[in-house]
Amino acid sequence: MEFGFGAPVSGRLSAPRDLARITGEGERIGYDYCTLSDHVVIPRELENKYPYSDTGEFPGRAGGDRHEQLTAVTFVAAKTSRLKLVTSVMVVPHRPAVLTAKILATIDVLSEGRLVLGVGAGWCREEFEALGTDPFAERGAVTDEYLLACRELWTSANPAFNGKYVKFANVFFEPRPVQKRVPIWVGGESGPALRRTAKLGDGWYPIGTNPQFRLDTLARFKAGIDRLHRHCRDAGRDPKEIVLAYRVTQRGAGIPERADNGDRRLFSGNNDAIVSDLRAFRDLGVVAVDFSFDGATADEVIANMRRLREDVLAKV
Repeated sequence: MEFGFGAPVSGRLSAPRDLARITGEGERIGYDYCTLSDHVVIPRELENKYPYSDTGEFPGRAGGDRHEQLTAVTFVAAKTSRLKLVTSVMVVPHRPAVLTAKILATIDVLSEGRLVLGVGAGWCREEFEALGTDPFAERGAVTDEYLLACRELWTSANPAFNGKYVKFANVFFEPRPVQKRVPIWVGGESGPALRRTAKLGDGWYPIGTNPQFRLDTLARFKAGIDRLHRHCRDAGRDPKEIVLAYRVTQRGAGIPERADNGDRRLFSGNNDAIVSDLRAFRDLGVVAVDFSFDGATADEVIANMRRLREDVLAKV
């Protein structure tokens, strides 16, 4: 099982020296990958609620510094040598498909094959409108088509595509990614996200705290895996082709020990309890788990990363 951490691409610790130090120390401590989030602009007024909190409040609503995701990935790639780079997640419709495919191929080449593409369809209508994307209501179909177009550009010697949202032919597209197949981890917990995973993904990458589709107990997560496997069979794919990853945004004694159905909440309690959860995940076939780390300074964040690595992850 691999373990990752969130790289600060927003807030005070997103300054170049702090970002480079946190990611570099994470690599030296022994983490396998870092994650980088994606928002281009933060609307001052939102119609939709943020899907991953009970209150619906978006954590970055107050504004402040926030880097463009793929540029930040490139920066971290240059500051590290082994760490895998996971977009967590890239909102696929935010950027034109061909340009996105080129940027991602460049990142994979220059990082020598360290890119993992976490993807989602997005949730914030106002951000879509500010960026001038294809219609927000069509974001699911746009996401699927853009991903298919990227695969075509990355794998074909003479790529061509004729879709509703993407059309190209008679183009050179080189260099192609170092990896023969750039891994695509599909984020999301809904039915459409599971169907997208089964159809187009190499991995399922949910967060457990979505109030509409909670995966915050072991039973709920197992049920989610069962749903994914049914979609895989419906799509004619072997469920074993899809790896399982999981993002932990809250953990420890600071969160309730019981979920809203009365079962034990995953990653609550003391270190021994978290070790047990990770072992249970490993037994289910989960290959990657990543964590968020608090801290007012880079030193505090790194200390917390080291503490979890030594006290918990080393015991799994």
